[in-house]
Amino acid sequence: MRCSSDRHRRSPTPAILTLTLLFLTGLSAAWRPWPNQQNNSTDDLQLGSNKKFEGSSEFVKLKYHMGPVLTENITVHIIWYGTWSGPQKRIIREFINSISAPDHHPTPSVSGWWKTVQLYTDQTGSNVSRTVHLGQEKNDRLLSHGKTLTRLSIQSVIKSAVTAKTKPLPIHPKGGLYLLLTADDVYVQDFCRNVCGFHYFTYPSIVGYALPYAWVGNSAKQCPGVCAYPFAVPDYIPGLTALKSPNGEVGIDGMVSVIGHELAEMASNPLVNAWYAGQDPSFPVEIADLCEGIYGTGGGGSYTGQMLKDGDGATYNMRGIRRRFLVQWVWSRVVNYCTGPNALD
Repeated sequence: MRCSSDRHRRSPTPAILTLTLLFLTGLSAAWRPWPNQQNNSTDDLQLGSNKKFEGSSEFVKLKYHMGPVLTENITVHIIWYGTWSGPQKRIIREFINSISAPDHHPTPSVSGWWKTVQLYTDQTGSNVSRTVHLGQEKNDRLLSHGKTLTRLSIQSVIKSAVTAKTKPLPIHPKGGLYLLLTADDVYVQDFCRNVCGFHYFTYPSIVGYALPYAWVGNSAKQCPGVCAYPFAVPDYIPGLTALKSPNGEVGIDGMVSVIGHELAEMASNPLVNAWYAGQDPSFPVEIADLCEGIYGTGGGGSYTGQMLKDGDGATYNMRGIRRRFLVQWVWSRVVNYCTGPNALD
């Protein structure tokens, strides 16, 4: 499979056909299905609802499969697809910049959250890098690939960004992550139904390189009750009250947690052959999947856990350089349960 703009039309190799099939079926993507648990992988059936709880170490068989992790300095290049306001961009930029902020910043901190991700190592024993930089950015306000994107066309958007005639994004195969963010009026395949974001890697047949990337959508207009929970609540749960978002942007504050989810999984499993649970890499249950919907101590099932609330009523669980954020926890390979910087134990 290849996009129509490719100049060379060689027949794809069997390996490329296999990878493309996995990609198109969505099996290797990092799913974010809350609250509609629609993953039907064998792993999900084995772990059941218990995989969402802090004390589920006896149920989780997270393993290292000898693939690379991001041990070199990480640079996140952003593609802003559609129309974004300055304040929206600043919230997301600050979250990424806060990952490597000095430890003396107020706790609990975003950099403290990343320390759990740093616990993951490659086969040489080298840890995921502590350093995460915000790289170059590309604006695609005119929606060069249309207002509706498929999983495969997302790779074409990335190709356009790295091959642009003016200010292309740099090709950075070893430490570069490419983050495609779609505005609230852009429709993406499976968005809102059972996914709020996913990560994978680009096909050399399309982009020219295998580059780890993630897509995350702004759900503010389409499904905030699914992808911006708990700052918005689903209509089918009566009596549930939405929490006040820390930065006054429900869709963007919801995106921040999904971005954190995907960055953690790309760092520990960039080519879908490193850290995950389950026997089949086409159904990976990764370090953030294991803690979906958990933001504090006691979290699991439909309970988010104990979070923090400021005097203005906003709910959060970690601080960045200047702002507050609510970001889901990730699985610790050392203590074998979900943890975060605001843990009470």
